Order: sequence, then structure tokens, then C-alpha cells
Amino acid sequence: MRPVPDALMPWIGEALAPETLLSGLQPVAGDASFRRYFRVHTDARSVIVCESPPAKEKNTEFLAVRHLLEGAGVRVPSLIAADNRRGYFLLEDLGDVQLLPALTAPAADALYGKAARMLVALATARVPRVGPGALPAYTAELLRREVDLFPTWFVRRLLGASADAPPPAVFEPLCARLLESALAQPQVLVHRDFHSRNLMLLPGGELATIDFQDAVMGPLTYDAASLFKDCYLRWPRARVESWVLALRDAFLAAGVLSDELATDAAFLRAFDLMGLQRHIKVLGIFARLHLRDGKDGYLADLPRVVAYVEEVFDRYPDEQAVQEFARWFRGSLRPLVEQQPWWRAVDSAVAGDRDSGSEHGSA
Repeated sequence: MRPVPDALMPWIGEALAPETLLSGLQPVAGDASFRRYFRVHTDARSVIVCESPPAKEKNTEFLAVRHLLEGAGVRVPSLIAADNRRGYFLLEDLGDVQLLPALTAPAADALYGKAARMLVALATARVPRVGPGALPAYTAELLRREVDLFPTWFVRRLLGASADAPPPAVFEPLCARLLESALAQPQVLVHRDFHSRNLMLLPGGELATIDFQDAVMGPLTYDAASLFKDCYLRWPRARVESWVLALRDAFLAAGVLSDELATDAAFLRAFDLMGLQRHIKVLGIFARLHLRDGKDGYLADLPRVVAYVEEVFDRYPDEQAVQEFARWFRGSLRPLVEQQPWWRAVDSAVAGDRDSGSEHGSA
């Protein structure tokens, strides 16, 4: 673990003056990045300190996107002070209550309803096309670069498959189909990590979002797939569809949905194919976090992500590229998956998944 910079505490004291510091840096759980978070108490309040190495993190983007989301009415941490050059930030303390543990079956409809309203605010945000506040596009090149993490890190490095796996004749048509579906959607502000660990439940029931610095202009269903096909919990399909179609209705009312995606079948297909792109990417990311960064906790979530991938195989027999990939995945890759220690622990991996009638249920 890298040492805390000597200049950080003096900077905090100066930024918070005339408040009196009552504590030192108290570590707060972070995310899958090089950022570190601490809590500091003063005689007036507690605040969050973020130490974010400028050479490794998107600090300028963080500040710009935070301002953009705040202007769109999306609840984000207030900014108290910033030293962008050194990567020091003082932020409002939103507490420690993530949405994830609050998502019990009785509470889910209301909580997802609040999250869906945030998605509508993101989709209708006025984002400048150029200049300050403009966001990069979720281009075909970026979408493809993401799914290429799958063969490199998950298939070959984690599972030990051969260097030519997956076969290009199978993988290339799948990538083309997923990118085609994504780029055909209305392009809106996309958070890119809009899930239950990045949504904070505040006193009074308000939701706030964090970890938004990678925002782009991209497919309308991307954040919906992140939220309703969450890598950290899974709901029965019927409940997911009810939430997704309610969001579709809200998008229609807000005027951001094209006629081509307005039907139930079309919107669900776009949502599922977007989810497939995201989950293939996530298999690669979680493998990389384990192998390169030593963050082994994500291995326990891999069985759930595999289940999301295979769910799409079963739902769209008419998608030729998906079905060809499914035959390779189940015939050649699944046997390697089932040999993994994290797969043999699949029961514990899905212990937090929800069923329709209780807090804990089967995947």
C-alpha cells in the first residue's frame, strides 16, 4: 500500500479552516481503481477525502462530470475543495449505506423507481457537444476495446485456454452484432457504472451516485443494464422485465426513445444485447482485477456474470451470431469454467441474490 502524501493533511486543514480537525484519516472502502478514500471529522461535520493519483485517474473528468450531473438534477457529492494537480479532493460525506444491502424484495420496487428517475435525468441531461462539459462518445472502437478484455484476460489468462480462443469466426460476428445494436440506440449521457455499489442511500431515502468520472455519450440502455442486471445481485427475470419496461415508459414520456425501440420486444432485446456486451467485458475486467491488481474479491461474482451471459443465449434463438458464440461458450469454455475454484464456490457466490418473495434466494 502506498504511503499517504505528507502534504495531504496540511492541505485538508487549510481547506476546512476555520473548522477544527478532530481526527486523522480514517480509511473508507474504495472501488476498483487507484483512488483512495478517507473520512475526516471536524468539530462541525465529517467529510470524505479522496486521494486520486493524477497520472492514473481521470481527475479533470471527475470534476467536469460531477458539475454536469449536479446541473441535471442528479444527486452527487458536493465538492468542498479540490487540488486537481495533486489529486486531492474534499467531498460531502454521503455515509456508508450502499443501495445493495437495502435491495430486499419488499423494498426493491420503490428503490429501483428512484434509481430509474435518476436514469431519466441522465438521459435528458443537456450535454454540450463541444467545449467545457462535452463528453467523449461511446464509439465502436471503445465498445470493442472493452469486449476484447474477455479473450485476453478471462479466456486465456484466467482459464488458460489456447491463444486462438475464442475462434475469430465466432467472436467477430458476435462483436459486430453487439456493437450494431448499441450504436443504433439513442445516444445519451451514460454513467457507465450505475449499479447498486455506486448508489448511496441517504437519510430520508434519497439516492446519490458516485464513481461517475468515466461518463460518456452512449447507448440509452447501457446504464439500465448495469442497474437491473447488476453484477453484485440478480433478480428473477419477471421482476427485471417489469422494471425495464417501466423505465421504457419513462423514456417515452421524456421523449428520448426512438420509435424503433418503443415496443416491449424491441426494447428488451436492445437491453439484453447491451447487457451481453457489458457482461462479456466484466468477465475480462474481474479477471484482470484478480490477476493484475491482486483484487481477488471479484472472483466470487464471476458465476453470476456467467449466468447473465448464458441467460441471453437462451432468450434469443433467432440471433445467429449470439447462438454461434453460445455453442462455443458452452462446448469449449464452460468445461474450463467449471474447473475453477470460484465456480465450485458458486453457492456462496449467489447467496445474496434475490427471489420474488424473500431477501435471499436462488440465482
